[in-house]
Amino acid sequence: MATRKTSAGEFIASDVRNRLRSMILGAELKPGQRLVEDDLCERLNVGRTPVREALLLLQGEGFLSRERGWVVETIDRSQVHAIFESRAAIEAATARLAARHAESSELEGLAQLIEAMEPGEALTRGELNTLNTQFHKLIVTASKNMFLGQFHERTLFHYWMLRVPILFSETEVKETNRQHRRILDALVKRDEDEAERAARHHVEATMAIVEPAIHL
Repeated sequence: MATRKTSAGEFIASDVRNRLRSMILGAELKPGQRLVEDDLCERLNVGRTPVREALLLLQGEGFLSRERGWVVETIDRSQVHAIFESRAAIEAATARLAARHAESSELEGLAQLIEAMEPGEALTRGELNTLNTQFHKLIVTASKNMFLGQFHERTLFHYWMLRVPILFSETEVKETNRQHRRILDALVKRDEDEAERAARHHVEATMAIVEPAIHL
């Protein structure tokens, strides 16, 4: 069977999609924010066609909606608990598998991300969110399970958007990174049970901070 070649236009649109997606997950583009195609073209230094194609892709993934223009999706407060339950299950499952399959380079990468997220570093909110996302995605990669990876991707936007309106204190950021270290320690020791427990506790601890604030 012939293999379909990817055109240059499709490659550019995919790159734009990835860049916009990172901006949304990193809180550079916030829930409810309107996006203007011409502004995005100028900001990303690309033409209108790849921007429009990227926006359509992101709409299909649930990141954007069209309401007299493009809008970053907002938080569905009625689904807060369900979102956290889904994340807890996915994070626990991927951490258990990562304890079994993680490569030394992946463990080193996780350690570097933890150091970069230490309180006191000159990080913006968006930079911290980006590092945090990279940490959890690397655990998913280390699990070597592509299907769990797909589930993780589908819930990523909803989960991180819940966190965007919440200003975590320095104490809470420090505690979050301590939880990251607990997960990593379990992965290094190849302790699957502890890795699963630590990952689930991490999500539930975040839920205890975010859920009451979301419902205010």
